[in-house]
Amino acid sequence: MELTSVRIEIPDGANIIIGQSHFIKTVEDLYEAMVNSTPSMKFGLAFCEASGPCLVRADGNDPELRAVAIKNASNIGAGHCFVIVMREAFPINALQAVKNCYEVCNIFCATANPVEVIIVETKQGRALLGVVDGAKPKGIESEEQAAHRKDFLRKIGYKR
Repeated sequence: MELTSVRIEIPDGANIIIGQSHFIKTVEDLYEAMVNSTPSMKFGLAFCEASGPCLVRADGNDPELRAVAIKNASNIGAGHCFVIVMREAFPINALQAVKNCYEVCNIFCATANPVEVIIVETKQGRALLGVVDGAKPKGIESEEQAAHRKDFLRKIGYKR
């Protein structure tokens, strides 16, 4: 058994969602979840099939983001993992729709931060164990920083 990490490519101005699913229908259902959550969003998605021909299946409405999703999913190479790369919306706009997709088993991350995926490889194949999402904490939030956070969320329209 070998443990490795894979750095995920995130284009400028993009966010990603990485998860695990269980069925070939995932590609079509995730496509529908994305376009129905925010119709103006640009995205690409890729899914690593875990049986039969074991292909990386893909879809999306943006060729560049579709290609990045395929590259990331191929580099992860773990059965039933999926990668969504998106622009012109944020994961918060689509995450509930993705989670509600019948095939989705787990979400590992939804972020624009630098991401490393932790992979284990055995004789049978690969598994995605988890992710390193961004950097470790540098301290404890002060009252001034908390006030800034709360003000920022209201400024961008996520809180009243």
